[in-house]
Amino acid sequence: MAKATSTAPKKSAAKKKSTTKPKRSVPAKPALKLIRNDKYLEPFSDAINGRHAMAEKKILELTDKGKTTLKDFASGHLYFGLHHLDDGRWVLREWAPNATSIFIVGDFNNWTETPKYAMKRIRKTGNWEIVLPANALQHGQLYKLHIKWEGGEGERIPAWATRVVQDEVTKIFSAQVWAPEQAYKWEVKKFKPSTDPLLIYEAHIGMAQDAERVGTYREFKENILPRIVKDGYNCIQLMAIQEHPYYGSFGYHVSSIYAASSRFGTPEELKELIDAAHQEGVAVIMDIVHSHAVKNENEGLGNFCGDPTQFFYPGERREHPAWDSLCYDYGKNEVIHFLLSNYKYWLEEYHFDGFRFDGVTSMLYFSHGLGEAFTGYPDYYNGHQDDNAICFLTLANVLIHQINGNAITVAEEVSGMPGLAIPFKDGGYGFDYRLAMNIPDYWIKTIKELRDEDWKPSSMFWEVKNRRADEKTISYCESHDQALVGDKTIIFRLIDADMYWHFKKGDQNYNTERGIALHKMIRLVTAATINGGYLNFMGNEFGHPEWIDFPREGNGWSHKYARRQWNLVDNPELCFHYLGDFDQAMLKVLKKEDHFQKTPVTEIWHNDSDQILAFRRGDLYFFFNFSPNRSYDGYGFMVPEGSYKYLLNTDAITFGGHGLNEDEIEHFTNWDPMLSKDGKGWLKLYLPARSACVLRGVRG
Repeated sequence: MAKATSTAPKKSAAKKKSTTKPKRSVPAKPALKLIRNDKYLEPFSDAINGRHAMAEKKILELTDKGKTTLKDFASGHLYFGLHHLDDGRWVLREWAPNATSIFIVGDFNNWTETPKYAMKRIRKTGNWEIVLPANALQHGQLYKLHIKWEGGEGERIPAWATRVVQDEVTKIFSAQVWAPEQAYKWEVKKFKPSTDPLLIYEAHIGMAQDAERVGTYREFKENILPRIVKDGYNCIQLMAIQEHPYYGSFGYHVSSIYAASSRFGTPEELKELIDAAHQEGVAVIMDIVHSHAVKNENEGLGNFCGDPTQFFYPGERREHPAWDSLCYDYGKNEVIHFLLSNYKYWLEEYHFDGFRFDGVTSMLYFSHGLGEAFTGYPDYYNGHQDDNAICFLTLANVLIHQINGNAITVAEEVSGMPGLAIPFKDGGYGFDYRLAMNIPDYWIKTIKELRDEDWKPSSMFWEVKNRRADEKTISYCESHDQALVGDKTIIFRLIDADMYWHFKKGDQNYNTERGIALHKMIRLVTAATINGGYLNFMGNEFGHPEWIDFPREGNGWSHKYARRQWNLVDNPELCFHYLGDFDQAMLKVLKKEDHFQKTPVTEIWHNDSDQILAFRRGDLYFFFNFSPNRSYDGYGFMVPEGSYKYLLNTDAITFGGHGLNEDEIEHFTNWDPMLSKDGKGWLKLYLPARSACVLRGVRG
């Protein structure tokens, strides 16, 4: 009996085990690629995963749990604003939740409130609408919204206005009915940018002409675009396109984010410019400003309908402490809708090829990055970051690439936030590139603080390659920032006042010769080490003199310094063309190596005492002698056996050098039984002081 009772439970247990499905453990979710690529990010996995999950959740929220897409969601401009319907009627809609009444006023009703032009609230929403007969409005007429709210009222430009103009006499801004009889017909309907490598020409329409006045879209197309094409740039970055009340803000105090600035011309003329660029194989991206907005109430959104927080953060976060502007509330879905739709509008209506995002650092941090040191990874995950803004930027990149898979997005970001230029699926924010803002700061510091004899090639080489290995960057020596009044361009830091007196051929002094030589070398070492792209600001390629100072009360509203003096580079008697010609030749060299920006930068040699640097990219070999007074004859470098021919020499007479080398000579490597190995031999070159050269391996 005992034996029987002892075996029964075992049979029962065996039977139970055979009929019950074993529990399966849920496999751990694999770490995001951003974290896998950088083990030092592992301690911050929770924060990184949390930001990623927040964006995923927001996408589901905005797309009805994935039933639609962000592209569908970001269509506010097709609903809001003024539209001319197919049957000839007009419809105007605005989001104004705090309004008690809204009237359209304009030159068609003597700017007075009339029942015919009264808008109606759409049910119990914050949206207002009016449908008008065909004869109520005409193309070119001016209008505003007269909005009333509890305790106040005011005339406002519609938030979704796509055309805003300023009266030349009164200086008052108004929206303008813009419905030409024929829509613009694009010559290039689909365009794929060339990014091999991406070579950006940063430009401002208004100051792109010689004359002391505001330039136009058409003048830029006819006069500047051909220069950009000839120079070899394949992308134009246009500044100050979104309408801004104050010209001197350089376009960074935006009032109407949907309106192309009318001071430069009409929407059709901007489209003509973009279309013409595409016909030349040149992409056009916009410097877009969603990091802040102008405070103005009459022109902007500062107090659109009696609620100062309709578009902007409440409390202390509403105002930017350094920029005298307002900060969007990225946690409010209506604001997200307003801003995301803006990307779709510019991409589809104007065929822009992407965006350079202004002020990303300011968006990422509650402090706007002010007073922050950013010395280590904890600074990026310490709870001082605006998760709403991070989520918004992620959504923006997902949307843009959903609309156009070839679109280009560039982040202006100085803190070094990891993952900025990593795809969203890998845990990043989705930008294609980030600006290498450390490089111009390095060159300024070097020129200001060090004697030429103390310039160290090892330091230069480290700085121009100082970037995250898995993120593409746009390298540059200087942008518009360094050209503004109060700062100095590289050429002015090097030469200063001697530019005015010794920049004529035959009249160069030591300062001008030094400046010309170093200007070329700084650009070459910066451009030659890119891992994504290179940027130059309009005119800096030829050493444009003076600073940029827009018309203002302090200078008598003068345009003298808000222009580009192309006559200087076109004058064969002046030295400016040396620098312009070199820039053009340099870009040609970069294009000679397929996938140049992806080719590894391999150091050959550096010697800080000699001030020598050498590195290669594929079959291109770069040699620099930064010494101000020592030339080297027969300086040897271990390189693959073969012969080498000059492609570029900064010391060439055609670029303002002394022509101390015979660039037509083919150089052959020498075998050294003691040192040569792995198919390498000595390449011995003459390296004049303050010069650089690029050679190509012919055969090995």
